[in-house]
Amino acid sequence: MKPLNPPASATPLHRAENLLILGSGPAGYTAAIYAARANLAPVLLTGLTPGGQLTVTTEVENYPGFAEPIMGPQLMQQMRAQAERYGTIVLDDIIIRVDFAASPYGLVADSGTEFRAKAVIIATGAQARWLGIPSEEHFRGFGVSACATCDGFFFRNKRVAVIGGGNSAVEEALYLTHHAAEVILIHRRDSLRAERILQDRLMKHPKITVMWNQEVLEVIGTDAPRKVTGVKLRSISDKAHPVEQTLAVDGVFVAIGHEPATSLFRGQLPMDKGGYLLSAPDSTITAKPGIFAAGDVKDKIFRQAVTAAGMGCMAALEAEKYLAQWEG
Repeated sequence: MKPLNPPASATPLHRAENLLILGSGPAGYTAAIYAARANLAPVLLTGLTPGGQLTVTTEVENYPGFAEPIMGPQLMQQMRAQAERYGTIVLDDIIIRVDFAASPYGLVADSGTEFRAKAVIIATGAQARWLGIPSEEHFRGFGVSACATCDGFFFRNKRVAVIGGGNSAVEEALYLTHHAAEVILIHRRDSLRAERILQDRLMKHPKITVMWNQEVLEVIGTDAPRKVTGVKLRSISDKAHPVEQTLAVDGVFVAIGHEPATSLFRGQLPMDKGGYLLSAPDSTITAKPGIFAAGDVKDKIFRQAVTAAGMGCMAALEAEKYLAQWEG
């Protein structure tokens, strides 16, 4: 692997490690806890978003072990402290280059540190695609969400909007009917991309209304307290004479897809057409011996903190078994 060219005043630090864990969400920290307790001397690199997606979540009510809601950032702080308590070395750094041609594998961090690792657990997660409007960012976590199963409970008997037209949007809308009084699906086009069976369920559901050919211009709300009160829409069916309107809603769920943080591994590891890493059935083992994938980098179905944590546990146990071969 060709080293980066650091500044003249800097000398790259070379580290040989037993196990590197990439990512600091529930999958990464759980893997670190199990690996540290197994005396694997894990080193965890936090990545671009220390703590993962839960750091932009307010109250978490569905993580086992907490009878009262816990704030997302607080939950991740506790996970980090638990991992460090058992001996995990946590580095606030980002891997920017990998060479998985042969073990021990080569990885280069943004700091210039060059690692050689016998085993690697990839838990870099995924990010929801967002609309990219400033008001959406302002109200994220205060009525704007990208996860109905995470936040739908907070909108019991409320009116909510779902943005999108694919499988994810339709599934989110159907799920929200278990909580919300009314669900409005807003789509930019005049037809859905979702599977026909999902479309049929959507159209037959008495709680769901579809608004076609609508573009979201702005999320509207208040700041004291910070909450969503509506969305501003523009009809795009007649581009020459667009019509704007304001729709009153209590919550906005953006469901235009997710992107796994796996671009770094293209050409190094097999992945599906969506960029999710592939692993053996009922396992976190990838096509490369000693490289494991856990959490949202391989899970495009559930995308829950608790399932990610479970896969982190699996990855650590499988890494322990793999590393035992080196000792032999």
